Amino acid sequence: MSMVRSVLLAGSQSRWLREQAPRFRFVRDAVSRFMPGEKLEDALEAARALQRENIAAVFTALGENITDKAEAEAVAAHYVDVLRRIHLSGLRAEVSVKLTQLGLDLDAGLACENLRRIVEAAGPASTVWIDMEASNYTERTLELYRRLRFSHPNVGVCLQAYLYRTREDLESLIPLGPAIRLVKGAYKEPHTVAFPRKRDVDENYFKLAQRMLSEYARTRGMRAAFGTHDRALIARIAAHALSIGLSKDAFQFQMLYGIQRQEQLRLARDGWRSTVLIAYGSYWFPWFMRRLAERPANVWFVARNLF
Repeated sequence: MSMVRSVLLAGSQSRWLREQAPRFRFVRDAVSRFMPGEKLEDALEAARALQRENIAAVFTALGENITDKAEAEAVAAHYVDVLRRIHLSGLRAEVSVKLTQLGLDLDAGLACENLRRIVEAAGPASTVWIDMEASNYTERTLELYRRLRFSHPNVGVCLQAYLYRTREDLESLIPLGPAIRLVKGAYKEPHTVAFPRKRDVDENYFKLAQRMLSEYARTRGMRAAFGTHDRALIARIAAHALSIGLSKDAFQFQMLYGIQRQEQLRLARDGWRSTVLIAYGSYWFPWFMRRLAERPANVWFVARNLF
């Protein structure tokens, strides 16, 4: 499986594949498992259906590594409009953004100002989540998060359990009373910066989750979100939370649209806070390949569409 994952992650970085793959119908059909459509309207309709099941949503417009200032500003304007649509429709929904989509590769100040526009449009009751990208962006992402967090409490950030550095990053952030989404990590990283074995990533994830739910973190105002489809890990976190006397609404589980649908419903019906991240947009190929790499068994879904 590790070899399959490496091939998929390498494919996610291929410009040729990004341009050619969307031409094939079976690939587009496979992608539809993970996103309701390319348009914002598709995402809004999916969120309405989820809300009827007591499941909240987080929207993300696919795209990354923008190198044009006007395009980065247009992305910020799009998210401002998304938040307006969310507020008008009364949806329980937030947004999640990539800093390279807001111009980080051009200038950190540009990315910060674009993010500030989005965070201010969201209002104090709605968190704007910053996605974490490859490890070469980690330090810059956290630096920008800290800069904005002092003036805007409604901004959150993603941390990746497969990075060795995440334990120290978490400890440094807890005093800020942060909103943190913990994920395993979906980029191809060298063994010098990330755990190469799944079981080590899983164990580190659980230890980080315990710290995020600790009395120390909670008294400082941390909002904890656990982004995972691993049912065994979900069960461990849920059992730990109950063992230390936490209520089921003290944190949330976040999953991707189309993955572990029954688990999403079960969590919501059992009283846990269940949230689904809904992706949309035409720039879906790199994102799609990383989704397959997270769980290589999903490759069989693509194969079934092919045959």
